[in-house]
Amino acid sequence: MNDYIFETVVTTCSPEGTVHVAPMGVRYVEGEVVLRPFRPSQTLDNILATRRAVLNVLTDVRVFAGCVTGRKAWPTLPVNAPDGTVAARLACAHGHTLLRLSEVREDAQRPTLRLGRMHEAQHSAFPGFNRAQAAVIEGAVLVSRLHLLPREKIEGELAYLQIAIDKTAGPQELEAWAWLREAVARHQARAAEAA
Repeated sequence: MNDYIFETVVTTCSPEGTVHVAPMGVRYVEGEVVLRPFRPSQTLDNILATRRAVLNVLTDVRVFAGCVTGRKAWPTLPVNAPDGTVAARLACAHGHTLLRLSEVREDAQRPTLRLGRMHEAQHSAFPGFNRAQAAVIEGAVLVSRLHLLPREKIEGELAYLQIAIDKTAGPQELEAWAWLREAVARHQARAAEAA
């Protein structure tokens, strides 16, 4: 397995059709998508139950920041799977890939899921990320690990990422960045109270 991890957003559905949205790092191995969700995980439960997931290509980084700060309700659209499977994609996605579970390697903490491509669609051109969008994605990863990192590391990383925000952020990136900063402030306030 290669070491390249690509930050993306995965949508899954419960057997009842409830959509779950989650930013996830994915790997591409031998034409398949590899996910390693932690237990417990709604994404993991949904994939194991339905054997389906949708990989979304998007530039609206509010989805990344929103999901790690408790804002998980994002507009979705149904995916018309060739086999009639119930699936959903993000409405803001430039493209999506419907995936089918092909292999599970069990692990008590983090099973490895290999998923093959069933169907792909482009909805608009993917323009790439500007620096502020990349900073928000990196900030979202940082916020997801606040409980693991020392305060100095968090503050140093945020200060560096702030440079890209200041230089290239538009309204969506500024909104997403504000959510991340609020999450960090709440975390630091709780840590100070506990000390």
